[in-house]
Amino acid sequence: MSADWIEHLINSLHLRYTMDAVKNKVVPHHRSSIWYYFGGLALMFFTLQVVTGIMLLFYYTPTAELANKSIHLIMTQVPFGWLIRSVHAWSANALMAVVLIHMFSAFLMKSYRAPRTIMWLTGIVLLVLMIGFGFTGYLLPWDQTSYFATKIGAEVPRALPWIGDIISSLIKGAKDVNGSTLTRMFALHVGVLPAISILLVVTHVTLILLLGSGVPPGTSVKSEEKYFPNYLMKETMIWLAGFGILIAIAVLYPWDLGKAYDLANPVEPPAGVHPEWYFMFLYQTLKVIPEWLAITCFGVLLVFWTFVPYLDRKAHRGEKSPLFTYIGIAAIFYICIMTTWAYIAVSDESAGAPAVLTTQAPKSGGDSAK
Repeated sequence: MSADWIEHLINSLHLRYTMDAVKNKVVPHHRSSIWYYFGGLALMFFTLQVVTGIMLLFYYTPTAELANKSIHLIMTQVPFGWLIRSVHAWSANALMAVVLIHMFSAFLMKSYRAPRTIMWLTGIVLLVLMIGFGFTGYLLPWDQTSYFATKIGAEVPRALPWIGDIISSLIKGAKDVNGSTLTRMFALHVGVLPAISILLVVTHVTLILLLGSGVPPGTSVKSEEKYFPNYLMKETMIWLAGFGILIAIAVLYPWDLGKAYDLANPVEPPAGVHPEWYFMFLYQTLKVIPEWLAITCFGVLLVFWTFVPYLDRKAHRGEKSPLFTYIGIAAIFYICIMTTWAYIAVSDESAGAPAVLTTQAPKSGGDSAK
């Protein structure tokens, strides 16, 4: 392939400006610059989600009768299927953790101020989409824990006046969680959400390349480094380290599969049923205050968080804004405290409860589950 052909392709796709931006981009070094790496890690884990999700899609059957059985087949009969599913599950949790760290670090560094306001807005939408991935994907194994956790989550909007029942019905696709809910969650998880997310990820990354990395107000820049190839090489090493740790965890602690839920034989929720860890602070909040109040408060906070670039006028002028820093730190402490409280409550509830049957991945990659 000749260099002229590549140049023609770049010009035809109108990528010249973006390519020049990549070549000219510099990364500032200061006391908080280490947090820049989490954006790249989020991109890496998101890519893993797409790749492993496509691989699982070849064997998964989105019906109430066969969903759990198809995952059992993946874990016990498909070569390295247990590993692919384990990587998908663990990378989903890693993605949420990294996205939250990336979001809070951007907030505390005031990276939302102009000219990066649109980058902050796309990031907020991506955060909501990642949460949507977590909620829609949780039901797909169709085991008892995921069934009842989804049922609890789908009932939460009903506390809202006027529109609560409509939102709950839209989530479930029926009066109660059933096969229609699974089909709806599957369509959102593998179709709607990925399409929107990939488009926004490309937009978000392009904006980062064009606008560069933000520096906190009042912070002195020690030096600058060319993004390509110097900083990119360092970032690649971080990606490889993250991938290696993920694979090690997926192998040493393979993701289990709970007992299938049978709609024809309803049972009581297992003791200690709860959502994923990134929903636990909300789960505990719903327990201690009225649901309508919790939903209203979190809705107002989401609107505030979205439009903070327009509210923080000091940061917009390049000045320090300690009030918004304190708000960000308070949000972190609240999430940590409520999440810890929730797990303590779940642990107390689960104490003495009978064990739940699960399907474990074959440790040696064999064809039968232990």
